[in-house]
Amino acid sequence: MQLQRSARSRYGGTVSLTDDLLAEGEPEVEFHDGVASRMPRKRIAAGAIIRDHDGRILMVEPLYKPTWDIPGGVVDANESPLDGCRREITEELGLDLPLPRLLVIDWVPQQGVWHDALLFVFDGGTVTPEQVAGLTLQRDELTSIRFATLDEIASHVRPSALRRLQASVEILEAGAPTPAYLQFGRPALMG
Repeated sequence: MQLQRSARSRYGGTVSLTDDLLAEGEPEVEFHDGVASRMPRKRIAAGAIIRDHDGRILMVEPLYKPTWDIPGGVVDANESPLDGCRREITEELGLDLPLPRLLVIDWVPQQGVWHDALLFVFDGGTVTPEQVAGLTLQRDELTSIRFATLDEIASHVRPSALRRLQASVEILEAGAPTPAYLQFGRPALMG
């Protein structure tokens, strides 16, 4: 059950997500029948910047799209972005990483058949040569993986993805304490 995974990974031993949901009481009843089903739904995806000791970024080449991406994927229903990111990285690469902090939240507008989305980018840390040697590729989703610099990545991702990666790396290098909010990979004017 997804609620139990969330309890283990984020809530610790004393309080679980299930406990918090019970403490909230009964869910709110719709004042007007059907209003909840008419609310817009956003796609949520989460990925991680995972680097090697040379600072290069781990990129995956999916079977289902023409561009590279960072490890991660679409978050399941009733799954947090953090838990979804960890699950996807474990499924895709066989890595179980702590993902200690959020770097970027990026809003992406609707494009073609794809609804607008919120994309979360977490810090996946630096992997050791032993971890790299132990990577197991999910062959039904990925054709390859590689570590690359931003310059090497540039011609293999869409412009908005490159902007998102650049912002994430800038936050990592600056040691910024808070995540950046972007809109289509560009810093959003706040206030």
